[in-house]
Amino acid sequence: MPFSEAEVEEERAHFANVVSTFQQYAAYSLSANNRRRKDFFSLPRADQELLENLGYKEKLAAVDHAILANAEFLSLIVADPEIFGHDVENDHSPDDSKSHSLQPHQGMPTSHEYTRAHSHSHAHGAHSHSHNNTQPPHPMIDADVDQRKRKRYRPTDFDMDKLRSSLKQFVRDWSEEGRAEREICYAPMREALLNHFSDIPEEERQVPSPYSFGNEFSHYMLLASYFVLNRTDEIESHTLYPYVHSFSNLPNNTAMLRPIRIPDVLPSSLPPGSNFSLVAGDFEEIYGAEDNEGEPPAGEWDAVLTCFFIDTAKNIVNYLRIIHRILAPGGVWINLGPLLWHFENNSTNDPSIELNLEEIKTLARKIGFEISNERIVDTTYTNNAQSMLGYIYHAGFWTATKVV
Repeated sequence: MPFSEAEVEEERAHFANVVSTFQQYAAYSLSANNRRRKDFFSLPRADQELLENLGYKEKLAAVDHAILANAEFLSLIVADPEIFGHDVENDHSPDDSKSHSLQPHQGMPTSHEYTRAHSHSHAHGAHSHSHNNTQPPHPMIDADVDQRKRKRYRPTDFDMDKLRSSLKQFVRDWSEEGRAEREICYAPMREALLNHFSDIPEEERQVPSPYSFGNEFSHYMLLASYFVLNRTDEIESHTLYPYVHSFSNLPNNTAMLRPIRIPDVLPSSLPPGSNFSLVAGDFEEIYGAEDNEGEPPAGEWDAVLTCFFIDTAKNIVNYLRIIHRILAPGGVWINLGPLLWHFENNSTNDPSIELNLEEIKTLARKIGFEISNERIVDTTYTNNAQSMLGYIYHAGFWTATKVV
């Protein structure tokens, strides 16, 4: 179905705003740190001298340097945003939206390129959608385009929070420091997957389905993912300072200022013959469409793994129904994650169905899954391991086999 001009413009503007958020990270973050300087100089001189003896001014200077290092890294990520078919060279220019699969660096094969890729990002109700646009810019709107180009987007606190979260996500998934946290989640999922296919000889396990697809919808994460998958060719070639944005709950300066180097492994180091793609788009729109053209098609997927995912649903019934529909008979759905319903109490009039853990499992059985291997996995998520504060998720874990 063709998309309206308003929908196309909404997507173009959202993507341009995300890129602008990356570009304005330094100014925003340095301004926040400079507020601390203003607060420092507002104190009585005697108080300033006490803080100077503690090295407070030097700490502020070190944070400035760390912010500038982060900004340099972030600028690399958005150096070529046209990879997503968006012309954002001047922040707000028209584009022809295209769809893309993201593959690991150095010529990994493309599994599929969707003709209608959609992407949106959300956290607790905020969302945006992307749509395909094949219409060229109209020559008569050049004056209007020039006017819009001069109106530089001003990122909100929410925009910057998502960008800071992206930096922490690099730590979780692409650093040695994040290895322990991610393995708490990924190791049991891998084990459950191998156990499900343990009756198939190892040399034959790629025969049923040699493809592996990831799915992501946030523009922030998509830009970051493309960069690490396709633009990194050396271990620990980039240095980040993901914890410099807050001075709270710190036992010492190292907890805030320590550098994190990425990546700890190279995406191009996949075994020969691996076929992996990251598909940009909304899960329901891509995999729930009746005319889905994915590889393999609906009803032929051997496994679906969801990690910290199902609570992103507006309608969890539809999420589970789609997972069931795309799996082959006897296929396996492996889940691990909390139930932090992202659209609960949203202010955007989006629907939100919020179930508890037992209700989720009962629903899955009614839809046609047989659940086994149930347990709770205690884990953090993008946690600063050296902070005085940490949140523990008691994440639900299970293996579910499609039986009907």
